[in-house]
Amino acid sequence: MAMIENIYETMNLRITETAFELHLRKIYPTRNILSMRETETISGQECLDVQKKTDGSVNIIGEVATDPVASWMIQSAQVASKFTLFTHHAKTFPDLVTALRNSMLRAGVFRNEKTAEEQVVQVLNFDIHLVKDFRGRRYIERVTECIPVQEKNEYTYDHRNETTLEGKFDKFFDNATQYFTKTTDKQLYTYRNILEYVDGEYVITNPISDENIKAMRNNMDESDVEDFDRFIERNWGSKAGKKQTVQVSATPETRGRGRKKTQ
Repeated sequence: MAMIENIYETMNLRITETAFELHLRKIYPTRNILSMRETETISGQECLDVQKKTDGSVNIIGEVATDPVASWMIQSAQVASKFTLFTHHAKTFPDLVTALRNSMLRAGVFRNEKTAEEQVVQVLNFDIHLVKDFRGRRYIERVTECIPVQEKNEYTYDHRNETTLEGKFDKFFDNATQYFTKTTDKQLYTYRNILEYVDGEYVITNPISDENIKAMRNNMDESDVEDFDRFIERNWGSKAGKKQTVQVSATPETRGRGRKKTQ
């Protein structure tokens, strides 16, 4: 609910829920928000198909708790909006990918595990992982970026330069090894934490990838682009990859007391 406040008001919001829980039209009465839920006679898929025709910019899936809802999320993230927000209860990022992949397979959208997983990692940009510890404190534990692995042609034609049959066979088996590695143990994605909560403060651990930085800048107004560029320069400019400490106000220890301004 709180993230809606940081989405530009020019972006129309389209909400799909299995049960009405967000109540965003009451919290943000001036926003262009259309909320839908499935009924006994209208399926969630039909709701999503209607939303695609309502000039929406942001799709929000209340909670991806069932296999069909996972399918709706993948669809909306691929073709129906600028970006999609959804919640999930996976404990780690690999668990999130695996759970969504398995949901796609069980829903019958895909039959091949690698194909289903590839579609999942293509729509996952950032995972904001929240936790509730045994003291009842809620906070963001980490922000993780998903980086799809781009397919590269690593085959060679060096066998043409070999003069002996044995040399040609060696080069052939080198290419065959590359092929079977791609076929049987293909790595579809990597992931890294951008921000972590460590000992009462947030620590920047890795820079955002160039692709996501470019996409983020393309969807900001000029003032936000300037602030974002200063943020990147301050934290990753000449010290990219090194851990930088960021003082924030929303730590569990300071929640409810006087707060410092986030830099």
